[in-house]
Amino acid sequence: MRADRLVSLVLLLRRHGRLSATALARELEVSTRTVLRDIEALSAAGVPVYAERGRHGGFALLPGFQTELTGLNHDEALALVVAGSRRGAQAFGLGGALASAMRKVVDALPEGYRTSAAGAVQRLLIDPGTDLLARRVVPEEVPDSVVAEIRRAVFAGHRLRIRYAAANQPPEWRTVDPIGLVTVREQGYLLATREGADRTYRLSRVLAAEELDEPAQRPDHVDLDQAWQERSTRFREGGDQVSVLVRVHPARREDLVGTALGVRSEVTDPDGWSRLDVTFQDSRHAVWAMWQLATSAEVLAPDWLRAALHDRAAEIAARYATST
Repeated sequence: MRADRLVSLVLLLRRHGRLSATALARELEVSTRTVLRDIEALSAAGVPVYAERGRHGGFALLPGFQTELTGLNHDEALALVVAGSRRGAQAFGLGGALASAMRKVVDALPEGYRTSAAGAVQRLLIDPGTDLLARRVVPEEVPDSVVAEIRRAVFAGHRLRIRYAAANQPPEWRTVDPIGLVTVREQGYLLATREGADRTYRLSRVLAAEELDEPAQRPDHVDLDQAWQERSTRFREGGDQVSVLVRVHPARREDLVGTALGVRSEVTDPDGWSRLDVTFQDSRHAVWAMWQLATSAEVLAPDWLRAALHDRAAEIAARYATST
């Protein structure tokens, strides 16, 4: 790991010319003390790195220094495979590996391409942390050590012990046969089987993981996209789902469809509003989704959902009936 970090440090200096110890520590996700030790190690190994003091000082390489240390390790190569979605790399615990791999890729480019690529990066912003309404995108937090253990078991084809906290249940250890990893809308999932039955585990609910030596009971080849679609279909068709008949303004139709599990039927009323029969995961999901639409939608059935929305609106109205 330290060798990879030293290579990354050299590449950062080659790319930026001069960086402070604080900036290097931030890029490498280590302490400034570690950066200073690494600088000393590079100097001892003959790498011409020197310090410039002053307000705009920092560490730099002697002009003209070249290095061929651009080989990718396993995790960095894997990170590039999922680099089409930076958030996918984050969900699988590969964010640091992706940053390191991209530094090596940029360094390996011809000088002309490297310059144009650096300029292009300044013109692109992918998946910012907030949307236009300043709503934060909060990805699920999963310890890197847990995700790394799960990844190893998935790729090695070994069985896996996980301490899993299912919704509204105490955590418990389970032994599963891992099949693959999926990331959807900032959430990571482990597809596996347990005692022959299909299981889907949310990575953020895995509190601990341990790769076992015994081989996983799973097919040699898998169509992960098909497996995900099949499990999604079973999820939508099972559980305590509720059906809701609702009228919605055309401007908010996509918001409704985006939060529902599925649309069973749809017609357009003479006034342009859409009348849809949609399904939600449970009653709580239905109340939450319809409340977000405010007066842009009206629940026609069931009556209990109309009553729930009425009661919530009455509570809000009563709260703001008088000034404080």
